[in-house]
Amino acid sequence: MANLKSRAWQRMLSGRRLDLLNPSPMDIEIEDIAHGLSFVARWNGQTFGKFPYSVAEHSVFVEKLFFKINPQISPKWRLAALLHDAPEYVIGDMISPVKSSVGRGYSDMDERLTAAIHQRFGLPSKTPDVIKKQIKRADTASAWLEAVQIAGFSEEEANTLFGKPILSDLRNLTLSPHEPTHVKTQFLKLFNELMEQI
Repeated sequence: MANLKSRAWQRMLSGRRLDLLNPSPMDIEIEDIAHGLSFVARWNGQTFGKFPYSVAEHSVFVEKLFFKINPQISPKWRLAALLHDAPEYVIGDMISPVKSSVGRGYSDMDERLTAAIHQRFGLPSKTPDVIKKQIKRADTASAWLEAVQIAGFSEEEANTLFGKPILSDLRNLTLSPHEPTHVKTQFLKLFNELMEQI
């Protein structure tokens, strides 16, 4: 009988076996990322709508906000914004209270996977702090809008958790969760457009 304790890899639909503890860029495929993220629900699935709001849909939205905030930014950093939650295609999306309880193990795995994903697609292993802050700014704005529009939070609660929106027209944007395969297509389309520009 196989020793399951020694298994630290996941078989992907592409056929790759991704070692979660020591991920190799060679075992990372964008199709696997897009597929996985399209089926991972944000907010633990506690959102309104016919479909869950997926990490892939969130990632596309964050890239668009990031580009809106930084219209002169290089396509490679737009790609970094699109891939900011990419490790969640194999480790899932934990809400902040759970991440805090789990501790350093989750963030260590996230960092190793991020480095491998970045290497695979020609990005630096570590995103420069100045870029990381701008991606986080867009990510937090997206979280605020998600909280208010689809996760049942009041604006006051969202302001307490995420701060007031940084974009004056953020309230004019509307989130509407879509079917996972549609979102996967959107994610891959944006990825390919950005790769062509790099």
